[in-house]
Amino acid sequence: MTDPEAPPAALLGEHVHRQVRQLVLSGELGPGHALSVPALAAQLGVSRSPVREAVQQLIYEGLAVNVPHAGARVAALDDAQIRDVLAVRAVLDGLAAERAATRLTDADLDELADLVAAQEHNLHGDADPARDTQLDLVFHRVIRDRAANQPLADELARLEAQAHLYRGDLWHSTRNRRTALHEHRTILQALESGQPESARAAAEAHVRGLITRLGRS
Repeated sequence: MTDPEAPPAALLGEHVHRQVRQLVLSGELGPGHALSVPALAAQLGVSRSPVREAVQQLIYEGLAVNVPHAGARVAALDDAQIRDVLAVRAVLDGLAAERAATRLTDADLDELADLVAAQEHNLHGDADPARDTQLDLVFHRVIRDRAANQPLADELARLEAQAHLYRGDLWHSTRNRRTALHEHRTILQALESGQPESARAAAEAHVRGLITRLGRS
């Protein structure tokens, strides 16, 4: 008999995907870690089916790989691969910001301002890479969603997740957190001005700055 309190399968699948994805992006499941469907299902208290779908989605997003005779594992990118990822992301982030500059609503800008304010507030406390990763992902998601270009949004979602997977530990550094805050504030100011070219330049500079920080870490 069907449990009337159980969420629809689609909603459960999305929920499980978000949970497993967060385990990966937070570093709890680090690069190379086995993504055992039975173990994850037991950990999350769900059946294996939505977990299996979540792992397949992570493979599609580039956050996991399927290793022959070993199953799925969290992806591990080397220095050259992540620089390739960021080189493409810089261009696409710029395009997304350029398109979003004339499409963001007042509510969108308020949300971005709140995210920047939260980053600034968090500078006064201990580092929390999982929290700061989530703030960063949401900040960029708002912009790419308002770019009104689904292929662009889909590709950026994958590239951003891969970048966080590679070096989420950058968020341990107060200097890096402060620099990211400054760059986000610059992007926000460009978007608030409604100037597409300025928004593009600020977004591209942000990602290119990340490449520099990776090089010195």
